[in-house]
Amino acid sequence: MTSRRNALRLALGATAAALLPLRAFAQAGWPSRPLKVIVPYPAGGVTDVMARMLGDRLRPLLGQSVVVDNRAGAGGTIGMEATSKADDGHTIAFAAISPLTLNPHVMKVPYDALKDFVPVASVMYSPVYILATSRLKAQSFNETVAAAKAAPGRVSIASSGFGTLGHVMIEQIRRKSGADFTHVPYKGGSQLVTDAAGGQFDLLVANPFAAINNLIGEGKLRVLAVTGPQRLAGMPNVPTLAELGYPEANLTSLFGFYAPASMPAETVRRLHAEINKVLAERDVQEQVRKMDNVVSIATPQQFAGLIEREFNANARIVREANIKAE
Repeated sequence: MTSRRNALRLALGATAAALLPLRAFAQAGWPSRPLKVIVPYPAGGVTDVMARMLGDRLRPLLGQSVVVDNRAGAGGTIGMEATSKADDGHTIAFAAISPLTLNPHVMKVPYDALKDFVPVASVMYSPVYILATSRLKAQSFNETVAAAKAAPGRVSIASSGFGTLGHVMIEQIRRKSGADFTHVPYKGGSQLVTDAAGGQFDLLVANPFAAINNLIGEGKLRVLAVTGPQRLAGMPNVPTLAELGYPEANLTSLFGFYAPASMPAETVRRLHAEINKVLAERDVQEQVRKMDNVVSIATPQQFAGLIEREFNANARIVREANIKAE
């Protein structure tokens, strides 16, 4: 009996030893095919541009190509739904956190924002500009607020849509200042930029991207205020909303990579490490800076904690301001 037990132990030990290199080989063999990165916004925007640049840098580190798949619609909800349902181990998303932290509070979403995703890597935050068009006569943000208070409904401010980050900011400014702005919501950014260039409204709320930056450079738009923890290096004379007395409206768009909850932990750790290697490259940081964005690196745990805090904060803001998507 003893000899049989010893033989069984030896057999089990040999089996375990044989499995160890197999498991290591399985992990080392990922990715076994191209990595798909879902961008839940149209091609050509800052998110799409960043996803493609980072994908090019990840390719040699992963040993596989990285394919960007634009799945735009419903403020990012469509693309994030596709990500949550992906079970191939080779699909992730690159997006702002708003489809997870804001959309669930202003519309019905087909996923659980805090359970169906694993935050992989924080990448960057994008400040928000408060911009004046040629139609606005006021020269500063405070003058604009005063004009809106003096003539309720006369000063118009555009955003990329109901229930967006810009809409939340407008409501925060309105509640804090008592100014009565007329909100002009658009469905996306292309027509918004065209109408901004033509002075069809007084103000707009927008993240920096090529079309907006070009209009600023041409003098067709003026930046009255920005958001972020500090003033932008490229705009040292432009105050933040926090400096102007609107800390709750001083919101930024944080962008990162997310995996479906089904993705193995080993794969998430590998992706996190490789993405951070790319973000540490000086020329990558310089390209991010040139787009007026700021690299923001965090551990997956820190990123997840930030998403949860933003989720809870937005629930309160949306409830108090009665914000709803169309």
